[in-house]
Amino acid sequence: MRADDLAEVMAIELRAYPFPWTPGIFRDCLRAGYPAWVLQDRGRIIGYGVLSVAAGEAHVLNLCVGPEVQGQGHGRRLLRALLRIARGQGVVRVFLEVRPSNPQAIALYHDEGFNEIGRRPRYYPAMRGREDAIVMAIELVGESED
Repeated sequence: MRADDLAEVMAIELRAYPFPWTPGIFRDCLRAGYPAWVLQDRGRIIGYGVLSVAAGEAHVLNLCVGPEVQGQGHGRRLLRALLRIARGQGVVRVFLEVRPSNPQAIALYHDEGFNEIGRRPRYYPAMRGREDAIVMAIELVGESED
């Protein structure tokens, strides 16, 4: 992901989430040097992922595919790419948060080897107050790539 991708990324972010990241958050991640990747199809961005890496651990900060192309394996491809990047940087554990109201994402993360390790109460903004986050993690040590 580059700064000139942000208009397309933001268009997806706004379609996908009722409480989207701001352009400033994406710019801050790019300035900080976080691994941030886009997935393109026929020259247009259809999804993206942002990862932070520090002290042998990584955190999936944002993983999103445009609503119009969800359910086609693009999220899985992005997640696997982020995990390859993490492995390449010597990461042994990857964390993420997901809304309990997002069963498709939860199923994807379970299917890819993530396990629920906890909850963060009132983590996400929601239409009626706040929503908890399910915290998930995967251990990369000794894991083989597909």
